[in-house]
Amino acid sequence: MNDSLKKLLEAAKTAKQTPAQLEQQRCSFVYGNTAFENSLITREMVDQEAREADAGKAGASGGIAGHSKPR
Repeated sequence: MNDSLKKLLEAAKTAKQTPAQLEQQRCSFVYGNTAFENSLITREMVDQEAREADAGKAGASGGIAGHSKPR
């Protein structure tokens, strides 16, 4: 392994991801694992579910009469 690659690997160990990058990585992971099992799953479906889950977190009471919708 050359020195420049070693330096890049060391820098990557301490790199911090933004919340948006973490969300992208999470959706990519979910899509990759679910699409493997079910080819009808699309990336758009995963992204939509993630948005709905995030919206549910924002409105903690959520739903009708303070009940959150089931997941």
